[in-house]
Amino acid sequence: MTGFRTEPCQIMIRVRHPFSVCVPVDHKVTLSVRAEGTGTLNYQWFTDEKELSGGTEADLTIKAKRTQLYVCRVNDHYCNCVFSDWVKVKVLDIDKSGLPVYWQGEPHIVVNPKPQTVRQGSKLTLCCAAFGIPTPNYQWYRNGQPLLDKTSGMLQIDRATVEHGGSYLCSISNVLDETWTEPVNVDVATDKVALLIGNLNYSNHPDLMAPIMDVHELANLLQQLGFRVVSLLDLTREEMLAAIDMFMQLLDRGVYGLFYYAGHGYEHAGRNYLVAVDAPQPYRPENCVCVQRIMLSMQERRTVLSVILLDTCRKWYNQDCIPSGIMPLGPSGNTVYGYATCEDAEAFEVQDGGKSTGIFTKYLNAHILQTEKVTHVLEKVSEDLGRDPLVTGKQQVEIKHTLKEPRSLADPVQTTGHTRELHLRDACWRQANELPRKKRLKFVCGVEVEVSFSALFSNVLVAFATVKTTGPRTQDCTVTLSSTPPIEDIFSGPGRSEEMDSLLFKTSDNPDCTLRLCALQKITASLVIKVELHYTHMDSKLRQTESQQVDIGKPLVASCKLHRRNHATTTKKQEGASAQSMGNISSSKPRLHQTLAGPCGPFTRKAECAAKVAVTRSNEPEENDENELQDFTFRH
Repeated sequence: MTGFRTEPCQIMIRVRHPFSVCVPVDHKVTLSVRAEGTGTLNYQWFTDEKELSGGTEADLTIKAKRTQLYVCRVNDHYCNCVFSDWVKVKVLDIDKSGLPVYWQGEPHIVVNPKPQTVRQGSKLTLCCAAFGIPTPNYQWYRNGQPLLDKTSGMLQIDRATVEHGGSYLCSISNVLDETWTEPVNVDVATDKVALLIGNLNYSNHPDLMAPIMDVHELANLLQQLGFRVVSLLDLTREEMLAAIDMFMQLLDRGVYGLFYYAGHGYEHAGRNYLVAVDAPQPYRPENCVCVQRIMLSMQERRTVLSVILLDTCRKWYNQDCIPSGIMPLGPSGNTVYGYATCEDAEAFEVQDGGKSTGIFTKYLNAHILQTEKVTHVLEKVSEDLGRDPLVTGKQQVEIKHTLKEPRSLADPVQTTGHTRELHLRDACWRQANELPRKKRLKFVCGVEVEVSFSALFSNVLVAFATVKTTGPRTQDCTVTLSSTPPIEDIFSGPGRSEEMDSLLFKTSDNPDCTLRLCALQKITASLVIKVELHYTHMDSKLRQTESQQVDIGKPLVASCKLHRRNHATTTKKQEGASAQSMGNISSSKPRLHQTLAGPCGPFTRKAECAAKVAVTRSNEPEENDENELQDFTFRH
């Protein structure tokens, strides 16, 4: 095979040089050299500086076995000689089944680049390859623009940044034709976002206890891993959907997305459903939230890692119902499901009155900080749970995934602003987590009271009041707090109060008074904290009261206006919603977990085991064998 470049030689021999080729193994190749000179010309081919036996013609035909370099010497009878250019016969040991039978040498792509996600600062490598006679030329493009000096089959960027993300493809051409690789997306990991929901105070179903600690502890651990976390308790279906919509707005290319749910749930027709606190009894799919719909929305946002962790039951329920309509999930990599239990089985929580926990979440929290691949972490969770005697033979973790790359929840990302999307995401997240400012109030009597705030969850705020300075003529000072509109503390019941108090002890500084503000997602107007100071006047010995007000606006998730979706889409359900006071779930049903011992309602069977109670996270009626399950409390 001969090129078309003619080169004059000092010895009066002019040569047209051979050219390099790229072919599959065992492909027959002919290298050609053409020379002009005086008299008869002789040829000798060499490979790797060794003389080729029999290679004494202008054309050299070989059966390509491996990549080698070739050169030809041309000489005349006057002792003049000249060498051709060195050429490479590149042999790719790649499947050639798609090569046309009568292939003429036009570029034929055999390796397309693969989409990938890289961490900021790490190496980005894209590869493509094509057969061609002559060897094809390569030119890489990003977002339609040619990349300077990126003209080989391998594109490498030593330290990837956000700007290196985008759509890549490569033009491959020779004198016969031009072709293009398939476009691929390269995402640079830029952020990590998590939505955690725990439902426990149900209107028409048995209450739970563990989601308080489960969500709170997991939120703290995810924050240590660099996640922006929104954590919410006790949501109605419309509030869940509104929160999920907000979560989706925080997702984008380059983002790790994690969704966690603890509460009642079930499985139907291969789909998983999360039971909202306002779900009726009996409930249907339209009263719940479909998990697969959440994953589909995450995929549509093109996240680089989508993780769904469910600490809920998967008992088959109401199989006669029509499942919610949803398009089948298309093929998408880097998705992970971590189920607390397998199909048609229950998930349990342990209730001990002070630190209840879902058994799945207990082991999840023990391993989640590890830097291993996320599926390996879940495998360790599965192994630990499998050894737990409380649930042996009753609960087993199930993992489903399409990971194409070794993704870890601990992967470092740089969340400082590089793009407009990152800035907007940061603003939205901060809005849902911004605390009211601390304020110092000075009363007429001279007493100074500091009012501060702490967020236990994104929709649960705690206000603290602390007497900092007593007045010159006051004694026996006490402070009380209340809010306008009034908000009932739905976590003040037996068991739950201890759970919440255990969180307060970690965050408070021995205040004189605390006020827990729950269900902030229902707030539609500014929240005002009334601070009442009670003291005894040292002269009159009379008990006196002074008060001041602090307007804290719409704190935490209240500023996200989740209630707007509820207001717009639940016109037919207003009678149910109006029966709920602010922050309070309707109490028309008897509480099924008044204490840790004693008789329970029709949907539970309870027994104590080492001062702890194991409870299931499903809630459909079912007949169970009391003898076989005597150590557990089931919530159906």
